[in-house]
Amino acid sequence: MAPTDAPALTRPDGSPLRVLVVDDEVNIAELLTMALRHEGWQVTTAHTGHRAVAAAKETRPDAVVLDIMLPDLDGFEVLRRVRATEPDVPVLFLTARDAVEDRIAGLTVGGDDYVTKPFSLEEVVARVRGLMRRAGAQQAASSSVLAVGDLTLDEDSREVFRAGEEVTLTATEFELLRFLMRNPRRVLSKAQILDRVWNYDFGGQANVVELYISYLRKKIDAGRPPMIHTMRGAGYVLKPAS
Repeated sequence: MAPTDAPALTRPDGSPLRVLVVDDEVNIAELLTMALRHEGWQVTTAHTGHRAVAAAKETRPDAVVLDIMLPDLDGFEVLRRVRATEPDVPVLFLTARDAVEDRIAGLTVGGDDYVTKPFSLEEVVARVRGLMRRAGAQQAASSSVLAVGDLTLDEDSREVFRAGEEVTLTATEFELLRFLMRNPRRVLSKAQILDRVWNYDFGGQANVVELYISYLRKKIDAGRPPMIHTMRGAGYVLKPAS
């Protein structure tokens, strides 16, 4: 997925926005979840209509991404039940490409927007951002400096410091570190890193991730308490040195 330069959106109190993703196709729900979490939002998933209604009551989402075709309740009925408790929550419907009647019906029953399958993750994120911005989400105060423990990265000047000492990185090393620092304490899989940093230009070869993680470790962790950790079988995580 391509990087986004759009300013972060938050709730009025500064806390992360909450998105409910409803799709019975687990792989699609996982892809959407990854893309939306990359925006800094909290994402809850549901694979049935009944679970979606329950999740909406539990989490009180700021937006819902809702597939129309579900194994129990259809998306229209889910929308009706969700709106009974969350009358103002914006809803983005996911529809089949050729289901014109679904798109019309979705907007008629109160859906705010729709995208057709197959869709691009960038389009879904952009549509959700637009819905939540119109609903009153706040733009977070922007800062170009990321900080995790004694490690800082300035996205504008592209300067990196560890414990006050400047670290010189190549362009690819910088992008990899930026992705890790935007997701502190979160385990990132090789596939996620490839998608975000390389956009699969390397054909999904996980060994390029291992190679660049080793480069980063030599520059960031050498002679210092380590911040980049390998989670065997899961991926990598960056967190403040203990």
